Amino acid sequence: MSSDSRRYHITTYGCQMNKADSERMAGVLENMGYQWSENPDDANLILCNTCTIRDNAEHKVYSYLGRQAKRKHAQPDLTLVVAGCVAQQEGDTLLRRVPELDLVMGPQHANRLQDLLEQVASGQQVLATEPIHIVEDITKPRRDSTVTAWVNVIYGCNERCTYCVVPNVRGIEQSRTPEVIRAEMVQLGKQGFKEVTLLGQNIDAYGRDLPGTTPEGRHQHNLTDLLHFVHDVPGIERIRFATSHPRYFTERLIQACYELPKVCEHFHIPFQSGDNDILKAMSRGYTQEKYRRIIDNIRAVMPDASISADVIVGFPGETEEQFLKTFQLVEEIEFDLVNTAAYSPRPNTPAALWDNQLSEEVKADRLQRLNRLVGVCAELRSQRYANRIEEVLVEDQNPKDPTQVMGRTRGNRLTFFPGKIEELRGQIISVKVIEVRPFSLTGEPLSALATASN
Repeated sequence: MSSDSRRYHITTYGCQMNKADSERMAGVLENMGYQWSENPDDANLILCNTCTIRDNAEHKVYSYLGRQAKRKHAQPDLTLVVAGCVAQQEGDTLLRRVPELDLVMGPQHANRLQDLLEQVASGQQVLATEPIHIVEDITKPRRDSTVTAWVNVIYGCNERCTYCVVPNVRGIEQSRTPEVIRAEMVQLGKQGFKEVTLLGQNIDAYGRDLPGTTPEGRHQHNLTDLLHFVHDVPGIERIRFATSHPRYFTERLIQACYELPKVCEHFHIPFQSGDNDILKAMSRGYTQEKYRRIIDNIRAVMPDASISADVIVGFPGETEEQFLKTFQLVEEIEFDLVNTAAYSPRPNTPAALWDNQLSEEVKADRLQRLNRLVGVCAELRSQRYANRIEEVLVEDQNPKDPTQVMGRTRGNRLTFFPGKIEELRGQIISVKVIEVRPFSLTGEPLSALATASN
C-alpha cells in the first residue's frame, strides 16, 4: 500500500490519559506515513482506544466494532485495532467476540504500535496485553491542539480501590524521570504551546518508584519537586496537573502551587464518597474529614481556587444516610464541578462480587438528586466571576458561533468572547465577564471595551 493511500482514524473513549495515549499513537502512525482521516469510512486503519471504567463505555466499543467488522468483510485490507483498557481487560475474549480484529493491545503497549502493526502486516493476528516496562517514545504525538498539550509524568496505578479496574488494565506505577519530562516540555514551548497538563492516573504518587531519598526521608522525586523543576520552561505560560488522590495530597504541594505563578489555581481531587464507612469499603485510604482539611488548606492560601472532583453514588451497601453524607459534603464545599457516576460493577474488581448490590432504580434516583445539587453549586460558584476581569488563554473558535473564540481561565472555566481565532489563538487575553452560567462564561475583551468607550 502506497504511503499516500494510508489513512487512519482514531476513536477515543474515556479519560485524559486515553486522549494522551491516542495522541501518541497518532504520532506513531503519521511517522509511518499514515494520514489522518476525519471520516472513519475513508480510513484503511481504524484504531479504537477504549475505556472500561463504566459498563456503558464497553457497550459503545462493541457497537462501534460491530459496524467496522461488517465493513471489513467488504474491504479485507482494512486494519482493525483495539487499544486501551477494554483491550487489556478482555484480551483474547475480545478476539473471539470480534474475530475480524487484527490487533488488540493494552495501554502499556502504545509506544510499540509500529512494531505490532509490522507483525499484523506479516499476516498475524496480534494480542499484546502482557505487562511490560514502558520505554520512552521518541515519536512525537500528534497533538489535537496547538495551544495546550498533555504530558504524561507517571503511568499505571498501585492503588487497589475495590471498584476500580485501572490497576489491572494500566499496570503498576512507572514514573518518567524529571529530565525527560522537562525535555518534552521544552520542545512544546519551542513549538508554540502555551499550556501543559501533567498527567497521571494518580499523579500525587509521582516519583515513588524512582530511586533516592532526601535527608528529610522523603522520596528524592515527587510532584512538588517536579513542579519546581519544570516551572521555568521557556514558552510554557500555564501548568496544570491531574488526577490527584487525597491520600497523597500534601500541604507542601499546596504551597508550591501558591508560590509558582505558572501553576494554575485549579485542583481536581476526587473524593468518591462523603461517608467514612463507604470510603473504607472502597479502600480509598482517607476519611471525609481529611478530604475537607485538604480543601480548607487550599482555600486558606488560594481562596479563589477552582476545585473539581469525582464521586460515585450507589456503591454496594450504601444506605440513604450514607448517600446524604455525600450530598452534604458537595453542598458544603460548593465545588466548581463534580463528575458524578452511579456505581458500575467492573470485571475482576472485589466490589463487583459483593452480594449487597443496589438496584438500578436506587442508583439512578441518587444520581439524579446529586446532579441537581451539583448544578446549583456550580451556578453559585460561577457568580463570583460576574463583572470580573479574567485572563483567558485562547484555544479555538466557538464551534456554535464563528464570531467568538473560546478559551479557559486559570481556574479552568470555559469562556467565550468576540474575536478572530486566526489573530488570537494562543494569546492570553484580559476579558471582562458579562454573563455567567454554571459551567461557562461569556465576556468582552478589555481592548474592545476600551475602543467602545473612546
